[in-house]
Amino acid sequence: MNRITQKLQEDKKILSIYFSAGYPNLNDTVQIIQDLEKNGVDLIEIGLPFSDPLADGPTIQASSTQALHNGMTTQILFDQLKNIRESVKIPLIIMGYFNPMLQYGVEAFCQKCAEIGIDGLIIPDLPVDVYADEYKAIFEKYGLINVFLITPQTSDERIRFIDSVSNGFIYMVSSASVTGSQSGFGDVQENYFERISNLNLKNPQIVGFGISNKETFNQATKYAKGAIIGSAFIKHLSESGSGKIEEFVGEIR
Repeated sequence: MNRITQKLQEDKKILSIYFSAGYPNLNDTVQIIQDLEKNGVDLIEIGLPFSDPLADGPTIQASSTQALHNGMTTQILFDQLKNIRESVKIPLIIMGYFNPMLQYGVEAFCQKCAEIGIDGLIIPDLPVDVYADEYKAIFEKYGLINVFLITPQTSDERIRFIDSVSNGFIYMVSSASVTGSQSGFGDVQENYFERISNLNLKNPQIVGFGISNKETFNQATKYAKGAIIGSAFIKHLSESGSGKIEEFVGEIR
């Protein structure tokens, strides 16, 4: 069974952390992953830096740009992660844009992920229809879960189609904006979380965008299985370096 599927079956709210591979320093990637697991994070999204990250806010964009300046590439990330399963047991997802995967070769990329022990991919700019028609068989061949995003503007019909194609969790974007921290969620977002919950989808939902602290984590997980923190963690890395991860996670849980 895929590690993501196993983790989702646990009777707990999932805390997922996103960070850009190769940030703050090129060779920090593995240590950050190990420290996040050690401090109780349930799932990690490893950002593959890209020069034109359309869905990312300024904090993640800046970290991605710095990672590219540090020399991060797809091949370097794969080289860094080649022995990751000797020390890390929790699910690992690579999140990135489709262009670098296309350049690498979609099947070659998926095969490499499987060899390393990556459990899934999040590709915000790969339409679900194109995935279903052209790539689903390749992902399934290598045991990879592909995670799709929905927003408050996504129709119920579209959400049900995404649910039918998915076999892990659905990434529920909290608002129609780019990534970034916020102080709390208002009635509109609460109503959206409840609306999706009431659709009774077969795949659980994990909320992303705007989760930054214990309060927003608890708000997001009232109706959903878990929540993803990205910008707030990257801000923490930029201010405190990679040595104080215990402190950051402790303030969420």
